[in-house]
Amino acid sequence: MKKNPEPRPGIMQITPYKQGGWKAKSTKKIIKLSSNETSLGPSPKAVAAYLKAAKILNRYNDGSSPELRQAIAKVHGLNWGKIVCGAGSDELIALIIQAYAGVGDEILYSEHGFLMYPISALKVGAVPVKAREKNLRADPKSILESITEKTKIIFLANPNNPTGSYLTAREMQELRAKIRAHILLVIDSAYAEYVTAKDYSDGCELAEKSENTIVLHTFSKIYGLAGLRLGWSYSCAEITDVLNRVRGPFNVSTPAQLAGIAAISDKKFTSQAVAHNKKWLPWLSGKLENLGLKVYPSAANFILVEFPGGKKSAQAADEYLKKHGIIVRRMEAYSLPKCLRITIGLATENQAVFAALTEFMQS
Repeated sequence: MKKNPEPRPGIMQITPYKQGGWKAKSTKKIIKLSSNETSLGPSPKAVAAYLKAAKILNRYNDGSSPELRQAIAKVHGLNWGKIVCGAGSDELIALIIQAYAGVGDEILYSEHGFLMYPISALKVGAVPVKAREKNLRADPKSILESITEKTKIIFLANPNNPTGSYLTAREMQELRAKIRAHILLVIDSAYAEYVTAKDYSDGCELAEKSENTIVLHTFSKIYGLAGLRLGWSYSCAEITDVLNRVRGPFNVSTPAQLAGIAAISDKKFTSQAVAHNKKWLPWLSGKLENLGLKVYPSAANFILVEFPGGKKSAQAADEYLKKHGIIVRRMEAYSLPKCLRITIGLATENQAVFAALTEFMQS
């Protein structure tokens, strides 16, 4: 007889998710550019709403988040009845898989997609399957060729983390049309608010018109509420009903709901965050390219930088940056060992990254 209880199939295959680093051995002020957090922080109105919530912490929250859903719907022009709020996109990803997949089912995602997709799949005993990318960009053809009779859900981050690449609205529409109707397409639009390209869509129009598409958004990125854990989904009424049946009754805290309402309603502050990224993303990309580094095109608030190797490897660059108090993200977990992902920071932070990497490349 075995002495210990056994976990569900797939659990022991999980490599625990490791978040972006916080600390570095350096005498300089730490610059954290490892987690794609907005450099501007949250809206002051969101901070005020959060502090106000401290007075009612003894009361249970309404987990259905009606006022928050109405605020989201107002900003995005959506039906608030088809919105489900969760404790970050992570919870919603897990709920979707829990509701629509089980042992032996296949969960498909792009080759360098967000690590929480395979982790959440393994939690229920499902099989994560990678579809090859083309030039670090999701490949619709490869996705379609990777579908089998066991495929239940396809996750597609758009823009993708960590590559920063995206599929156009037309490409997404054509992909959805070619996927069998019983397969759920989940479009993870965590960075949608940063995208300025005219041929892009967050996918909500697909979710509006179909019964097999879910769109995810988060308050962790442009709204600066990563510490509160807040996200939302948009789908048809039937899927919305299913997700509400499996989510916890108090899954979104009162402080998160109130701060979320204030954050998404502060359009001026959000516009400032977009403008900041629009200025500094091409600036830092161009500066690093001038150093001879390969910088992949990004529609989000980060860049993926490839290093030549040898003494100028990504690992060596990471250690050099840490000595200067700059923390970025290594990409071995995403099968991109030659790359570092660097969040767009404040002006002084971006300049510090450029200065440090200039010294590194010239040393």
